Amino acid sequence: MLGRAVDDISTGSDSEYSNSWISWFLSSKGNEYFCEVEEDYILDRFNLTGLNNEVSNYAQALDLITDNLDDDIQDELRGALDVQARLLYGLIHARWIVTARGLAKMLEKFKRVDFGRCPRVLCQSQPLLPVGLSDTPYEKSVKLYCGRCEDVYSPKSSRHGSIDGAYFGTSFPHLLFLVYPGLLPPKAGPVDPTPTSRGIENDSSRKSRRAKEEPEISEGVGETGSTASVALKAERYRPRIYGFQLNETAKLQRWQEAVRDRQIARLEALEDLS
Repeated sequence: MLGRAVDDISTGSDSEYSNSWISWFLSSKGNEYFCEVEEDYILDRFNLTGLNNEVSNYAQALDLITDNLDDDIQDELRGALDVQARLLYGLIHARWIVTARGLAKMLEKFKRVDFGRCPRVLCQSQPLLPVGLSDTPYEKSVKLYCGRCEDVYSPKSSRHGSIDGAYFGTSFPHLLFLVYPGLLPPKAGPVDPTPTSRGIENDSSRKSRRAKEEPEISEGVGETGSTASVALKAERYRPRIYGFQLNETAKLQRWQEAVRDRQIARLEALEDLS
């Protein structure tokens, strides 16, 4: 699906290639999530180690990105190369945004709320960050991570929804909050940074949230079986940096899962009695 989405993107006319390829790519609709990768980073072949095995026509795709492609390349070949150049730039981008300079550039976009806001009401419009559910291309599309509820959401725009998640990687948002701990949003209270902070989650709002969540669980009972089986099948997002769970988050999730297991055991006992 992702492969077809990439192939379906128009490659542009010759006039569009008069400027640098990177500036043209960043200005194209649907690429607003990407930041500019510095040319010095791209030209350092050490930073691109292993990418030649991921991209067909690697050398020519790299020449296209760095505006060193021969002018006599036929239009048909240029179109095919553009698809590979997009893939190569995306994979380079995933490596770039976890460097110090790359994190700083993505931080600017985060503060401008370029990635949108969390749709969950009680997150009070917390700004989101892009994240991949896989570091392998063509497996998962990009999602948006909320540091407040620690969950992921699909982009509203179909253009953004077709972006490969590997172009941002699984570690980026969590590494950003690790490097800039002051940006980590609180679980309750006003959101920062945001131009319009609203309200604080108090006891009544927490009760309201639980009241809204409980009907969703009961609705699934009639369709898939017992409440306990529904709870066991529920998936949750686990923040990771280079494959390792974050220590504090992992401890919190272990406690939450222990509470869930006790609740499931109680539900199973009640269902056995009925």
